[in-house]
Amino acid sequence: MITPNPNLQVLQKNLNLPTKELILEIELNGKMKFEHLLNTIYTQFGICHRVLSANVEYVEGRSFGSVQLYINANSEDSRELELFLNQNKLLNTTVEYICRKYS
Repeated sequence: MITPNPNLQVLQKNLNLPTKELILEIELNGKMKFEHLLNTIYTQFGICHRVLSANVEYVEGRSFGSVQLYINANSEDSRELELFLNQNKLLNTTVEYICRKYS
């Protein structure tokens, strides 16, 4: 008898979550390198991003400044990313990106 895999069902539920276009602003305070942060967002969370603006200064190998990212993520992924940023003491603000489409 074939039984359904409960883990597979959970993954399928997550795939159907609606995604939102978000602008994420992060204040870099020297606790994490800019390049490492971008790599972590993509590899650990699977969130593709575009850098809208970045004002980053490097002092003794540490990154300071701010960066704005455009991301497309579902609510669960964005919540996990926010938790990760808070755990690493990186101030962050997320705003939903709304673009009017004219026909």
